[in-house]
Amino acid sequence: MAVYPDSKTLKSVMAELFDRLNNTPGAADDFVKNNMIVSLYIDDPKLFLGLDARQKPVKLSFSPDGVKPDLAIRLDADLLHGILLGTVRLRDAYFGGQIKTKGSIFKAMKLADLFRQAEKLYPDVFKDQGLLTDH
Repeated sequence: MAVYPDSKTLKSVMAELFDRLNNTPGAADDFVKNNMIVSLYIDDPKLFLGLDARQKPVKLSFSPDGVKPDLAIRLDADLLHGILLGTVRLRDAYFGGQIKTKGSIFKAMKLADLFRQAEKLYPDVFKDQGLLTDH
C-alpha cells in the first residue's frame, strides 16, 4: 500500500517540510548558495514540486512556471518517503536507477545536503500531519 493516499496529502506534507526547512537557520543555505532551480516530478501519487533557490527563502511551487530548471528529477512518492526517513540512501536510489534525472550529475549531487537537512525534519512533519509512522 502506498504511503500517501493522494496528491493532496503529499502536497500538504511537502509544503510543511519546506516551510520548516526555510525556518530552520542554515538548513537551506548550501542549496541557496548553488542558486538552482529544481523540478521534482513525483509519481504515485502525482505531484510537481518546483524549488527555486535563487533567493532565500527557497520558493516552493506546485505547478510548472515555464522557467527551465537546472535539474529535473522523477521518483516515486514511496521512494522519496524512504529517502527522507533515512531508510533508503539517496546515492543508492540514484545509482540504482530509481531516480531519473535530466541535468548534470554534479548538480544532482549538490542536493545531497538539502536532503540531509530534510531528513532531520521529515519524521516530525509526517507524524504531525497525522500519518502512520510504520512505513
